[in-house]
Amino acid sequence: MTKPPITVLLASPRGFCAGVDRAIQIVERAIEKFGAPVYVRHEIVHNRHVVDRLKALGAVFVEELDQAPDDRPVVFSAHGVPKSVPAAARARRMLFLDATCPLVSKVHVEAERHMAAGREIVLIGHAGHPEVVGTMGQLPDGAVALIETVADAAAYEPRDPANVAFVTQTTLSVDDTAEIVAALRARFPAIAAPHKEDICYATTNRQEAVKAIAGEAEVVLVLGSANSSNSVRLAEVGRRSGARAYLIDDADGLDFAWLEGARTVGVTAGASAPEMLVRGVLDRLGERFEVTLREIDATPETVTFKLPKAVA
Repeated sequence: MTKPPITVLLASPRGFCAGVDRAIQIVERAIEKFGAPVYVRHEIVHNRHVVDRLKALGAVFVEELDQAPDDRPVVFSAHGVPKSVPAAARARRMLFLDATCPLVSKVHVEAERHMAAGREIVLIGHAGHPEVVGTMGQLPDGAVALIETVADAAAYEPRDPANVAFVTQTTLSVDDTAEIVAALRARFPAIAAPHKEDICYATTNRQEAVKAIAGEAEVVLVLGSANSSNSVRLAEVGRRSGARAYLIDDADGLDFAWLEGARTVGVTAGASAPEMLVRGVLDRLGERFEVTLREIDATPETVTFKLPKAVA
């Protein structure tokens, strides 16, 4: 029986960003250097497949530092941690490795700079996300106001409207964030902005790549975990661009009913999703369809980050 034809547009860039790659390498090298187990506070990145592979190598994932023993190395996740966490590790004389993405660390430094300058600080982000918890935890309680929506921006009441600054979570929707920033600027024309966009290059590039394929594809498949902010945003961007977009963990999450009537399917992956998941979906599509594959290059990426000296 002849398989029906389908064109698959493969978004580029997709998958691992430099911060995720660095964080995973830190855990791998810590296990190589210090032996298992190595403890990791929170998921190193938000992807079940990555976490399961590191568990198999000897990583033990815990929610809080007090679940890790004093005599084993502990790694802090790529999302960043409140200042109280490394302080507690030092007090216990633990060996710790900070895998915080350097672009998240940049936001931490900006927030501290604004506070030192006496500004009231707004953080645009999603409540409860580890990155937001980590950024707010750089400063004393109550020093940062969290804004999630345009409505929050309209309701925000600083003590001094002429002395406000904003920072953002790095994995937000570029378009949603622009709307919130516009709402803040309309109310507070003097608001201090980041020197350089806080939404990281990888988030921006992957969203642009989805826009590039979603205009042509009826369906967009996004590989990534449901707790991965940047992966969730990619599916949202796909829908806004006119495609039916679905977030799936791996090939087993693919429902062929989604593809009925589709001639062109876009495929991408969030910044914490390994390339093997993309290959798995392409193989699964190949079982049902005669696939013509086209890679759509949106933006070249050359960013790399150095490893900490302890595991370099």
